[in-house]
Order: sequence, then structure tokens, then C-alpha cells
Amino acid sequence: MSADRSPEAGLGRATGRVVVVTGGARGIGRAIVDRFVAEGATVIVGDLNDPETVGAGLDVTGHREWIPLDVTDEVSVLEFAKSAHAGHGGVDVLVNNAGVMANRSVADETVADWDLTMAVNLRGPFLMVKHLLPLMEGRDDPAIVNIGSIEGLGANARHASYVASKAGVHGLTRALAVDLGPVGIRCNAVAPGWVDTDLNRAYVDKHPDRDRAVAELASLHPVGRIGNPTDVAATVLWLSTPDASFVTGQVLTVDGGRMSRLSLPASLADDV
Repeated sequence: MSADRSPEAGLGRATGRVVVVTGGARGIGRAIVDRFVAEGATVIVGDLNDPETVGAGLDVTGHREWIPLDVTDEVSVLEFAKSAHAGHGGVDVLVNNAGVMANRSVADETVADWDLTMAVNLRGPFLMVKHLLPLMEGRDDPAIVNIGSIEGLGANARHASYVASKAGVHGLTRALAVDLGPVGIRCNAVAPGWVDTDLNRAYVDKHPDRDRAVAELASLHPVGRIGNPTDVAATVLWLSTPDASFVTGQVLTVDGGRMSRLSLPASLADDV
């Protein structure tokens, strides 16, 4: 559905860095893990699922490892932090990527549904920062990158809890930048648009005219294509490097220009 046009990898831009990626077993998280490994980092994947069981097996070179993690559970986060400290001494980069999304109306959304979305998408980043902070203080240019969404800036139908949680992630990002800047920790967020993940591909594959759906999705983006997980991974990498050392408290939209294009009715679109 999309071309992989990520910037050149393998230049060692994360050599010697210890990077934590939550939800790193698949999708955008897996692409972030792969990119950091390619750049020389040691990556700790925090996920409920063993990447080996979801077709995303870890290599055996010691560049990455899996530590079971439930970001909604403070005890699990504390145990994760202890394991990371015991194994690596500290953490240079924290990428809060784990997230969930459900498609339902407000009328159909239960309190339990709402609370789960908030627990994974918003409480999770808070708990990870809270308990990994001692491992990051004093490191060389430590950085936090939260994965938000263009749905923290706008909204699709039937996504109330997801939209609210991602807007919260963007707000948390700015607050953390203010609070943690004095101790040398930068915090930014990436807001992806439509990205070609397994989840989104399955959604499109259900459409009775899949090819038309793919073409129409691409047409929403001025660059003429939808996103690839590697597009997000490249941005996350940059935000974690010294090249972005004066960038904090920002939400970088990675959406191929989709949010910049004003909509027009179909009857007028061809005339512009």
C-alpha cells in the first residue's frame, strides 16, 4: 500500500544508546525497534506479547531483548524498570508507543471500554516516565518520544476515547518537556497519520473495492501515498539524537501533509 522510502539507515546514530520501546512487537513499534537496532542501539522491547510469537522474532546478537510489560499496571512497570536497570544500568531513550483503538459510538462505549483506552494510551506513558525517570537522569542527552496521533488534532467518527487519549498524550508531552527540561530530559511526540500497519491493512482489505479504497486513501495526502511505519521510525530516531537537542515540547505531525489539506466536496475537487 505504500513505498518504504525511509532515510538511509545504518549510520550508527544510536550507537551505545539503551532504548526502551513499549508495544514494540509489531506495527509502528516494531519499525522503531528495527531502526534503532540498525543504528547501533541496544533496544528493550516492552510488550505483553513475545515478539517471537507474532512473527517479529528478535535477533540473537544482543542488540534487542524482550521484557514482558503491561503499561497499565504499575507493578508491571516497576518490575520492568528493575529489570532494565539490572541489565543495562540506565536508559537513554524512552519511546511510549503502546496503544489501543476501538471503533464504537459514544452510546455503545462502556466505562470499562473508556478506562481501558485511557489506561493504555495515557496512563501507560505516565507510568513509564515516572518509573524510568531515575534511569534516565544524568545520561547523555536523554529523550522521551511519545506516539500521539493526528486524531489528537482532529477526529474520525466513532473514536471518542481514542481521540481524547491522544490529545492527552500531546498535552502530557508538553507538560513533561517543561517539568523535565531542567534535569536535561527532552520530551516530544510524533503524531502519525494513516500508516500501513497490519491493523489498517486488515481494515482496508474488508472493503468491497479494496483498490479504490487504497487509491482514495492515497489521494488524501499531498505526497500521493499513505505512510509506512519506517516514516514514523525515522522521525522518532531524529528526535532522540543530538541533532534535535534544542527541540522539546513539540508534536511533530508525520502524515504526508494530510492535515494541511483543506477538504472540498467531490464535485469541486477536480477543478482545483
